[in-house]
Amino acid sequence: MNIKYHIVSGALILLFTLSCQKKKGNEENTQTKQLERNHEETPQTIAEPTEEQMKSVNVTLGTVEMKELTSTIKANGLLRVPNNKKANVTSLYGGVIQTINVQIGDFVRKGQVLANISNPEYIQLQEKYLTVNSRISFAEQEYRRQKELFDNDAGAKKNLQSSDAELKSLRTQKASLRRQLQLMGINPAALTNGNLRSALVITAPISGTISNINAQIGSYVDVSSPVLDIIDNNSIHLDLQVFEKDLQKMRVGQIVHFKLTNNPDTEYDAEIYSIGSSFENESKTISVHANVTGNKSGLIDGMNITGIVSLDKSTTPAIPNEAIVEADGKYYVFVQTDKNPENHTKEKEDKDHGHRAGNLVKRQPKMNFEKIQIIKGSSDMGYTGITSVSPIAPNARIVIKGAFFVNAKLSDSGGHGH
Repeated sequence: MNIKYHIVSGALILLFTLSCQKKKGNEENTQTKQLERNHEETPQTIAEPTEEQMKSVNVTLGTVEMKELTSTIKANGLLRVPNNKKANVTSLYGGVIQTINVQIGDFVRKGQVLANISNPEYIQLQEKYLTVNSRISFAEQEYRRQKELFDNDAGAKKNLQSSDAELKSLRTQKASLRRQLQLMGINPAALTNGNLRSALVITAPISGTISNINAQIGSYVDVSSPVLDIIDNNSIHLDLQVFEKDLQKMRVGQIVHFKLTNNPDTEYDAEIYSIGSSFENESKTISVHANVTGNKSGLIDGMNITGIVSLDKSTTPAIPNEAIVEADGKYYVFVQTDKNPENHTKEKEDKDHGHRAGNLVKRQPKMNFEKIQIIKGSSDMGYTGITSVSPIAPNARIVIKGAFFVNAKLSDSGGHGH
């Protein structure tokens, strides 16, 4: 009985010991997993590149400087050409197009011949002018004769008045016809029976570029049918839409740097010459007008633009543009620090070192940098004003060149500092 009792007691003790060890192991595994999970949920903010790596990519350190930067306002708008610099070219008289002397894109000067138009009615108008001109000569002679008779009491006053009225009527007709011929481009003084013209010329009313041709040779046009369109892009300006809150900051003479929405690689300049005094429709914006200065190539009426208006200069903490990195829509800088990155569990590090037992591994000198969020201000001359979310010491060393590498090094660590 004693032997059987001892055997049963030993078995129970063994089962109890195994159960306790298993429970302890499960608790340790749970604690380890929880630590790792907490570690993964905490974003890593300390990067530790080696000095050799920093030297190879030319990482440069500097400090936050006080810079006089020009503050700016961003505004959208359109390119516009004033209405007095755009023209629909029409003919004052209907007719058939005989020739078109220009093409789209050609630059023309005011008064230049653009096309020829013909109509037999032109000849009739010239004929009428010559006829009226001849009748005036006869009417003048008749008026002089009637006046002489009346002065000598040999003629009736009624005849003198009739001849005077006839002469005045003919002179009025001549003045009207002469003006019509001048509008047609015909010199009345040089008009004779032998040089009547059946074709007229259409000339440019303004200087500019041919933007559209609406007619073709052989087509009939009248006074309501534009033959060509001319636009003077040298007079192009910006119509910026500025919000009410920014209106008080706008001044005539301020410089605007702008880019085309469909071509952001090229920057143009303009100067504000007029500020609107009423809201545009229901947008609660005010139109600010600026003349384009310098290069105007590629600018066309109606293009969408994004402009940056330069305001007054102000002294503010600033760093080089390339010292700023962007991540998830936020902006950061890397500041040198004595802080160390969060490590894995001690057990894992010991295990890793155990694999390298007997091997001497030389640790390379490193520098630690903390990723600190900042808010960007205005940019000018390669510098950007900043406001730090977390305090940055006045003399703190920051990465001013190669920040992209330090950020990549932080990302490569996977948030674990390795």
